Amino acid sequence: MTDGSLSLADWRRRVADLYADVRRAGGGPDAWAAWRTGRDALLAGHADTPVPAALCEGFTGMRFFDYDPSWCLIGRLESSDAGMLAGPQARFRALGTVVAARGDTEIRLTLLWLEGYGGGLFLPFRDGTCGDETYGGGRYLIDQVKGADLGALPDGQLVLDFNFAYHPSCAHDAKWACPLAPPENAIAQAVRAGEMLPTGV
Repeated sequence: MTDGSLSLADWRRRVADLYADVRRAGGGPDAWAAWRTGRDALLAGHADTPVPAALCEGFTGMRFFDYDPSWCLIGRLESSDAGMLAGPQARFRALGTVVAARGDTEIRLTLLWLEGYGGGLFLPFRDGTCGDETYGGGRYLIDQVKGADLGALPDGQLVLDFNFAYHPSCAHDAKWACPLAPPENAIAQAVRAGEMLPTGV
């Protein structure tokens, strides 16, 4: 990991390009497969990969649940009283609650906004797989600071495709300090879509 360098800027640019490709393709399993391939290449060989150097040489890619179209959801934002949340390296403001339906189940997650220059949406979550099949601290769905954003519909509803859920850097190496999901962003059911726990963690 570098610190505040052009290499880190390059990492963010490449991640943003991967998500731009997904948005142009309209999502779906083919775009997801291409995103995985590109992301694995970054994790394996980029200077700013969160994967420890000792594991990069034999890195063969992240494990994922099979693509499940039932976890590609559309969320609408309900306003709520804004509040501040503090993470280990950042402060966030709650914008409101994103509400999405999966079958008869309603999912409600607090959508956060990074309080800092430029800002950005941030949507972390925990679910029933945490601590077993996925990292105990949860996963990320949207992190605009890093370019992780699947887009929105013309009416402003957010694309919430949990097949693209991925782990924070601290799931790979404890030296990283990552903002995690607030308590209200716990999904009771198991979200068996998206990235699984790295092998050996």
